[in-house]
Amino acid sequence: MRILAIDTALPAVSACVLDHDAEEPIASETIAMERGHAEAIMPLIERVMSKVQGGFSTIDRVAVAVGPGSFTGIRIGLAAGQAIALACKAEVVGVSTLAALAAPLILEEFDGVVAAAIDARHGKVYVAAFGPDGRALLTPRRAGAHEALRALGDGPLLLIGSGAELLAKEARAGGMAVRIVSEQASPNIEYVARLGLAARPETAPAKPLYLKEPDVTLPGKPPEPALSSAAPEAEPAPEASPPAAAEPAPDSAPSQEALASAPAQA
Repeated sequence: MRILAIDTALPAVSACVLDHDAEEPIASETIAMERGHAEAIMPLIERVMSKVQGGFSTIDRVAVAVGPGSFTGIRIGLAAGQAIALACKAEVVGVSTLAALAAPLILEEFDGVVAAAIDARHGKVYVAAFGPDGRALLTPRRAGAHEALRALGDGPLLLIGSGAELLAKEARAGGMAVRIVSEQASPNIEYVARLGLAARPETAPAKPLYLKEPDVTLPGKPPEPALSSAAPEAEPAPEASPPAAAEPAPDSAPSQEALASAPAQA
């Protein structure tokens, strides 16, 4: 199976093409940016696909980072992914940004809790936690550092993401063992692709994972209620009859399959 992965949910635009049995992507590109995702993503995807022999016709599945992240950014990526999947008659799946951040840490030998945390501003983080086998210990949520630490147990903690330092300060204050691996703002797009390959469309739908109401509302319209679970469905798009569901990569580790189902576990 060949997959195209797309991520515009956080301060970067990324795309990657990966075969299920390959150690390295065929092509990949990431540009860090705070704004301009809508203008940047399609040219970036075209540059990536220009390096793929056979082009879009060889894509069997599209994976999109569905959040948590920027309300607008999530929708930009989903719109691009769904349009490409429709044109290619390919499957489309959603991958949690928190699961993609945590994925490389799951491969480490670590007797404790792996937590991915994204800065949600105002002293809060988007956070999810996983055990050594990739199983979710804490489903995605928006919480203050103290509340998140209580839910994470006694540690030790292995942290990654832009919100890692906020959690680490709280953990150190409480005497918990903690190590920050990286404070990167966005996941490595290769891991969005790998989790997309391991995902099952029925348990990892390409729907936005919002954990709070949008920051901007229309005049006279009340804000949408905050969500602590899977968000409302994205704007409906025309659907093509999908091909028979492709099997996950035969060598997909259980940890990858568990992480790939993270959006549905919120």
